[in-house]
Amino acid sequence: MAFKPLHDRVLVKRLESEEKTAGGLIIPDSAKEKPAEGEIVSVGDGARKDNGELIAPSVKAGDKILFGKWSGTEITLDGKEMLIMKESDILGIIA
Repeated sequence: MAFKPLHDRVLVKRLESEEKTAGGLIIPDSAKEKPAEGEIVSVGDGARKDNGELIAPSVKAGDKILFGKWSGTEITLDGKEMLIMKESDILGIIA
């Protein structure tokens, strides 16, 4: 299914978290927190100013990002868990 976010929203796929600690201990699934890192899959056209002028998004598809723990709305597309969030919920781009 093709999905294109509207306005200043982005579609994000979470990146997998580490399976082991730095000391080598394996973390069970029940103890893992959902990662706050993801990859942008799709981007909307951007927000609009009061005069109707388009504000282009600062991110693009393929960017790896960091976002807040409670950011976005979880959805399932083609059997994959994704997040839809506003561009303002993104804390930064991971270089």
